Amino acid sequence: MRHRTAGRLAATTALTAALTALAGPAFAHVTVQPGTAQQGDYTAVSFRVPDEKDTASTTKIEVNLPTDHPVASVSTQPLPGWTATVEKAKLATPLKTDDGDEITDAVSKITWTADASAKIAPGQFQEFRISLGPLPTDTDKLVFKALQTYDDGTVVRWIEDGKEGQPEPEHPAPTLVLSKAGSAQDAKAGATTTAGATTPGSDSTARTLGVVGIVIGVLGVAFGLFALRRRGGGAPS
Repeated sequence: MRHRTAGRLAATTALTAALTALAGPAFAHVTVQPGTAQQGDYTAVSFRVPDEKDTASTTKIEVNLPTDHPVASVSTQPLPGWTATVEKAKLATPLKTDDGDEITDAVSKITWTADASAKIAPGQFQEFRISLGPLPTDTDKLVFKALQTYDDGTVVRWIEDGKEGQPEPEHPAPTLVLSKAGSAQDAKAGATTTAGATTPGSDSTARTLGVVGIVIGVLGVAFGLFALRRRGGGAPS
């Protein structure tokens, strides 16, 4: 009887741990949506900002645009309850337009600040949309380092640049992956983005399905042990 009780207890403990992982907030990062675009294009993206605290609301989000790969044209979409402030920086190397003009400064930071009614409350998220282009052709990604401020004074710095083949950092910076214009990968990238296979949300879905698989495996082992012990006639320990 003690064997059966111990087996059930172990299975229950493993199941509880798996379900806790399934429900946890580990995937709630500040991200850019969609996660891919084509070099040289004009596009619109959204910075998705979830509130990860139980007792504090998000009041400000600062997004830094890379000045080593500047974008000539950047504009913000109005968002009720939020004020967007745009800052520009002088470029070390001016950008040349199709008309032959030179652009000597570019947007380096956008700060969205909430009024009292528009804070992102616990368990909620908000999206901050911008239009930008033409996207640079001399890099395969744009990294947007972001700072998230809560009304309790906490500042979370989403500034870590993930490296290929390494675990995801604790606070990854929102990253827009750029594909080459006219490459065979463009169609594939577009299709997978449309299907949600290359976005951070899809990665969360894959991990969730993995946890579900673990739960099913734990249940299978538990039932198997129970069946074997019943077949053995419940021999005393």
